[in-house]
Amino acid sequence: MSISAELKDKIKSNINKLTQHGVDYVDVRYYSNDDLEELILADGNLETNRTVFESGIGVRVLSGGAWGFAAASDISSIDDCFDLAERNANTASKLVKIRLDMGQKPAHNEVYSSPIKQDYFDIPLKDKLDFLKSIDDNINDSWIVQRLIRVQFQRSKINFFNSEGTEIERNIRDVFAHMEIAAIDKDGQAQKRSHDLFTKGDGTRGYEMFQNPELFSSQALRIKSELKELLNADELQFGRRSVIILPGQGFLQVHETIGHPLELDRILGYELSYAGGSFVTLDSFGKLRYGSEKLSVSAGGDIMNSPGTFGFDDEGTKEGNYLLIDKGILVNAISSRSMISEANQKAGFELFKNSGGCARSTAFYRAPIDRMSNVNILPGNDGNLEDIIASTEDGIIVDTPLSWSIGSNREHFHFACEIAWEVKNGKRTRMLRNPSYQGHTLDFYNKVSAVGNSSTWEVWQVDNCGKGEPNQALELGHGVPVFRVDNVITGERE
Repeated sequence: MSISAELKDKIKSNINKLTQHGVDYVDVRYYSNDDLEELILADGNLETNRTVFESGIGVRVLSGGAWGFAAASDISSIDDCFDLAERNANTASKLVKIRLDMGQKPAHNEVYSSPIKQDYFDIPLKDKLDFLKSIDDNINDSWIVQRLIRVQFQRSKINFFNSEGTEIERNIRDVFAHMEIAAIDKDGQAQKRSHDLFTKGDGTRGYEMFQNPELFSSQALRIKSELKELLNADELQFGRRSVIILPGQGFLQVHETIGHPLELDRILGYELSYAGGSFVTLDSFGKLRYGSEKLSVSAGGDIMNSPGTFGFDDEGTKEGNYLLIDKGILVNAISSRSMISEANQKAGFELFKNSGGCARSTAFYRAPIDRMSNVNILPGNDGNLEDIIASTEDGIIVDTPLSWSIGSNREHFHFACEIAWEVKNGKRTRMLRNPSYQGHTLDFYNKVSAVGNSSTWEVWQVDNCGKGEPNQALELGHGVPVFRVDNVITGERE
């Protein structure tokens, strides 16, 4: 479905009306469709077959330095939606202490579409279920006590307009999939192995991505084999050692202890009542040694195949690519235009020059806030996984999140993983059960001693990053190589 000429004219007319009223800025997001299909097989049985179709409009008005927002699913009430957003902004402006400013950006007219070959919604349900059943057959066995396979297809068409004259059309496609199996180990404890659909960064985001054996279906036999061995493995003993982090665990490490602490609205205190704050302050940029010289981290939309690539954010800013951490030094934040305005006013100078293109909303009925797009550790020069193992005297290799606990300001963390392998004198030895590791964020990243090359780099997808009040769950990606951190607390004290 496309936006009609009549609706487009009505949106522009309302934007002009509010501009004539003297508001600072207006933007509009019209979702002609926002579709989701979710299928879940539990122990081989179809447990969930859910399809959701949404459409509507969200209007944001900046007036007197304060935001007002309103949304409507009934397009016939569009005039009322604009009026309510303006009234909300005018009311909020009476309470505002720091007047926000969007600055001025040149108008542009562009279209962005996720790369796809086959639309998920054109594939017959039977074909999808047959494919899921074939995967379930590969993870099934008499000793496995629980099996689950989940897939989620997303499709949206969003038209964006603002009072600067910008018009953008975005056609977004995302696909997420997860498989997991559980069994009982030699001590009567449940053990789990799982795998999520990931990418190599290139390629497409259509149904063909879901069917790519390397990215998902062929991993079924691997996790089944690993789980069987895990049931009789020894437990990881408490102690300090090196930790070699695979991308399937590294993405969550990056997400929780780099991505979230560097969201600018969080640094400014906007998430304190729900998701917490950040140990980073405005004085940190350009000064704080976040990690060792081996650690460089980028953000932006330069990964073709990632849910964190969407062309333009919900303020119409084009996704770019920029460094957050440059050889260990913190240099930039995940940001939006209005949050940059507040940060620069509080800093007393132009601390941030341009928006990071990270104003994002989960739906037409939610206002955009600062959200991660793609936050990536850049590949290093320390070879592949085997090279890093060969240079490790005493350590473990960890993979796949099992549980996590994060400090309210992201200053420290504790992660439990599904699986680990011991490394002794440069060789991988035995598999280990119930691995965990913990640390203080800055201390941890300053002990990064090896970062794998581009052959170890993978993009892992996140489909449920929660933030904001009311809560917004959003999709994004993390490109992560294999990397090693030394002298880490691992295991649990008895």
